[in-house]
Amino acid sequence: MGRDVSEGAFTRDDRVRYRQKVRRCLDVFALMLDDFGFDADRPMTGLEIELNLVDSAAEPAMRNEEILADIADPLFQTELGQFNLELNAEPRLIEGTGFADYEHDLRGSLSRADERAARSDAKIVLVGILPTLTEGHLVEDNLSTNERYRVLNDQIVGARGEDIELDIRGVEQLRTHTDSIAPEAACTSLQFHLQVAPDSFADYWNASQAIAGVQVAVGANSPFLYGRQLWAETRIALFQQATDTRPDELKAQGVRPRVWFGERWITSIFDLFEENVRYFPPLLPICEDEDPVEVLHAGGVPQLGELRLHNGTVYRWNRPVYDIMNGRPHLRVENRVLPAGPTVVDMLANAAFYFGLVRGLAEADRPIWSQLTFSSAEENFHAAARRGLDAVLHWPGLGDVPVTKLVLDQLLPTAATGLDGFGVAPTQRDRLLGIIEQRCRTGRNGAAWQTEAVWAAERHHGMDRTAALHHMVQRYAELQRTNQPVHTWPTT
Repeated sequence: MGRDVSEGAFTRDDRVRYRQKVRRCLDVFALMLDDFGFDADRPMTGLEIELNLVDSAAEPAMRNEEILADIADPLFQTELGQFNLELNAEPRLIEGTGFADYEHDLRGSLSRADERAARSDAKIVLVGILPTLTEGHLVEDNLSTNERYRVLNDQIVGARGEDIELDIRGVEQLRTHTDSIAPEAACTSLQFHLQVAPDSFADYWNASQAIAGVQVAVGANSPFLYGRQLWAETRIALFQQATDTRPDELKAQGVRPRVWFGERWITSIFDLFEENVRYFPPLLPICEDEDPVEVLHAGGVPQLGELRLHNGTVYRWNRPVYDIMNGRPHLRVENRVLPAGPTVVDMLANAAFYFGLVRGLAEADRPIWSQLTFSSAEENFHAAARRGLDAVLHWPGLGDVPVTKLVLDQLLPTAATGLDGFGVAPTQRDRLLGIIEQRCRTGRNGAAWQTEAVWAAERHHGMDRTAALHHMVQRYAELQRTNQPVHTWPTT
């Protein structure tokens, strides 16, 4: 939900009008899918990276407003916590040297932002969950000052009607409560956008769901929260729990969570928008002046503002997106499963693996989703979040298989074929997929490096957990700036 929102007290009439308007938008969207000209000639891609700000002691730095003002770059925006920023890369094609262009631009943007942050005694860290965060940091007072975050917090906590419970059991266990959505700010992600045609959207979304577990296993980078080692990608569990509007009774009734994997393969993007409207009450019932029916009949492009806003408050791991660029509407899959970091080149390796693999599977003669049950895809997702590169996943034709073997034997060749379909330069393809290969061969991704580094600090240097985490973050920040892939990092 990137738009600014100032309303906070919504009336019953607001909700009735909004519900009617959302359904009107949904009807118009259905008409558009039948015969409207969507922009899909050359599939653009996009990246969003959520960032952490830390001070010289590796503590979270609650200074995003002053740093953002100093950066003065529209590609950077606020995020939920005062220690967060978001960087939106310029959309582009990945054919040829597109990935190299991404790398050049991202490194340049991050370097300039780091220079500005240094003026505020802060620096940027790319990590799924900042390991030095404590419960005292993740409180309502540390939400960003933009009013939209306060409104969203009030609506989610108000809908639940009680404190939010966090209960994550991994290598160690965390059980606590929060009276705000501030813990969500700990979840800093890497998001990929892929523009697709209406008639192929379902194939790409289904393929994205099928590989979500593989992505998380290979890219996990969030093993610590509140000083405890939990899941390899703890961000998955934390994000789901920290935004849960359901008290226990509604969970027991099977009411769906707003952070949602989904429950079935789809045949059209319409299935997802329709589910959002049918299953989820509005959090932000704000109506626009546009009548989408009138705009459509006049030959214009409807903004569908209410439908898009509602879609932004249902947090699917693969989200459907309707957007307008240069007067033409388009559709995108927004892939939201991965954490930020550890380096720019690691994130681009994750991007190459995703874009290539999803295309290779979406265009395969026999769809993967015709062979894999949806429940197995969801089970793979959570198994991968728990175990990372040590996960065993279920895959058609192989049964239960170590994720590293699955990637090395089957999925990397498929990803390479998909990147060839995009026209990616072979040198770019081989460099980036080679990083994924080496992670699997060494057993080291961001989560593995973090846990090894903390273990080494505790065992070999006699540090307690708090000191070890701070030491690790300091070292992590140094190594991040080398842009060397994480599987090459030393742990001591």
